Parts: sequence; structure tokens; C-alpha cells
Amino acid sequence: MNSARIDLRSDTVTCPTKAMRRAMAEAEVGDDVFGEDPTVCRLEARLAEMLGKEAALFVPSGTMSNQIAVRLHCGRGEAFLCEADCHIYRYEQAGYAQLSGVAARPVKGNAGIATAEQFAGQLLPENLHYSRTTMLCLENTHNRSGGRILPYEEVEAICRWAHEHDLATHLDGARLLNAAVASGIGAEQWSGHFDTVSLCFSKGMGAPVGSALSGTRAMIEEARRHRKVLGGGMRQAGVIASAALYALDHHVQRLAEDHATAKRLCQAIQSIPGIRVQPELVETNMVLLHIAPSLGTADEFAARLADEGLLVLAISESQIRAVTHLPITEQNIDRAAEIIRRVAAQAPSGPSQDTSRARYAG
Repeated sequence: MNSARIDLRSDTVTCPTKAMRRAMAEAEVGDDVFGEDPTVCRLEARLAEMLGKEAALFVPSGTMSNQIAVRLHCGRGEAFLCEADCHIYRYEQAGYAQLSGVAARPVKGNAGIATAEQFAGQLLPENLHYSRTTMLCLENTHNRSGGRILPYEEVEAICRWAHEHDLATHLDGARLLNAAVASGIGAEQWSGHFDTVSLCFSKGMGAPVGSALSGTRAMIEEARRHRKVLGGGMRQAGVIASAALYALDHHVQRLAEDHATAKRLCQAIQSIPGIRVQPELVETNMVLLHIAPSLGTADEFAARLADEGLLVLAISESQIRAVTHLPITEQNIDRAAEIIRRVAAQAPSGPSQDTSRARYAG
């Protein structure tokens, strides 16, 4: 990380460690499209075992993993249920419609958390006028609500209801390991309620690229076909798969450090006038800052922070997200809090502008 600035925009800015780079340089490789890359095969087997699934498939991105799951569980003209602020609905260009001819039926949860009763109200009866609903998708941790962990009992109830109504279940578990570490509920236990699970290596895990989809052996064999047509077939992919393997060996439990630094940041800034945070909602590695109009828009405040060497992400007109990750330290957090305090104490330099455009928060 550039020592001149602190980057809290996302845990996707995490860079490989020197030891991870050595593992990449020394990776044993082969052609993965032929199924001959031994490092990829080891990664897929390791992840499937970790999540309690029969098989897994290494893919370039979490978006591709989610879109493959849509194609596995939904046919053209069918629909899936999801929460209205989840990643697959808000941040993937409606890829389910563009690529697969599938519709989404979202329900608005409370800070990203929907209930089985809410989903039940959106399930349309079998009727030639309606699209069939064939899948339910949840996201854990929930990105847009600030890294919230879905309540385990609610996940259990939602998935039980879904399976009782013959719906497939998919978990966008991009940050599932954050949820597992913070909650003490193992990744396999979370995954057990879902037919397919997506997990990212390129966020807090520190790998430069890559995600994986897990499920039954038959599902993953079919997923390989979808990966190919979506352009995700890779050749000597062991170079990047080795980074993901290294992350599983060395970077899972250290996610707790990110959770601790996020709480440290929240505590350090909670008394700053014009900024509201909710410490009880900081469950993993994200802090949401609500910016008062007196400090300008979130975009304007973020721009002033950037001028002082702190990068954060405006996710709405009045909301900023800060994400902790490897290698952010307590010292970085203390400096970040001081920058926020100093900038908040300064009057905005000009009138607020309307900056209510859509923003990405990966």
C-alpha cells in the first residue's frame, strides 16, 4: 500500500503479500479448460470440502459465479427471489436478464435482512400469466448494509421455506468467510442450507483475482459449460489459483483483525459532529458513515478526505462506506479517524451539488 494514503474504499484493493506472490511464482500449472491444472484442481477440492459440497469451480469473478448460478437454477422466462439491495440485483447490470433471459423479484429487507414471510408474499401461483419462480438468492455478508451478517435462524427459515416450495437456493457468499469468522458459525454450516455457494478470494482474502462456485458434482459439471460460454475458461490458471489456496491457508482467521480495526474506526469517529455511525451494526469489516447536509454531499466529503490522503467510497447522496482489510493497521485507522475529524471541522468550500448518481460498492 502507498504509505502516503490510506485506502478504505473496498477490501478489493488488498494486494498479495510477498509470501503469496512467491506461491504464485512457484505454482504448478496446466491447461484448466482441459481440467489439467493441478493447482486449480487442489483449490476446487479444498473449497468444496470446506463448504461441505461435492465439487467447486474456479472462475474469474464473483459476478460470473453468481450469473452461472442463475443459469443453473433458472430457465429463460423464469424468475428468482432476492433482497432488493443485494449485489446480484444492484451491481451486476441485470446480467440475469441480459445473459439468461431471467427476471428478478426483489423484496426490500430491513438493512439488507429480509424474512421468509416477505419472500412468501412474492411467490406467484402456478398460472400461465406469471413467470415461474425457481430460485432464491441471499447475500452474506450483506455488502450494501455495511457488511451485516444475516441472522442464522432467519437464513435457516428462509431456505427451509424455499425448499418446501421447490425453489433452488443460492448464496452470494463473496464475504462468507467474514461471516463465519465473526459469528463463530462455520462456513460449512452456513453453506449447508444452499444448493450453490459463491465465494470470493479477491476481497479481504488478499488474492489478486478469482472466485469459486460450489455445489453438487452434476451442477458443477454443468457450470463448466456456462463458464466457457461466458468467457471464463482459463488456461494456466494455477498462477492465480495458488494465491487463493495461500489465502485459505493463511488469511482466513486474520479476517478478525479487519473486524477489529473496523470497530476501532467506528469508535474513534462516533462523536464527530455531522457524522453518524451505528456501532451496533459494525459486525465485520465495514463502517457506514451518514453525512449531515452541513458537511456537503457524501461525494463532496469523500473528495475532501481524498485531498487529505484518505480514500473512502460514497454509496449514496449522504452515505460513505469505509472498509478495512489487509494490510490496514491500527495506526492507519487512527490516522484515518484524525483526517475525518479534521475535515469535518472545516466548513465546505462551496454549495452542495446534486451528485445523486448511481455508485458502485463492490
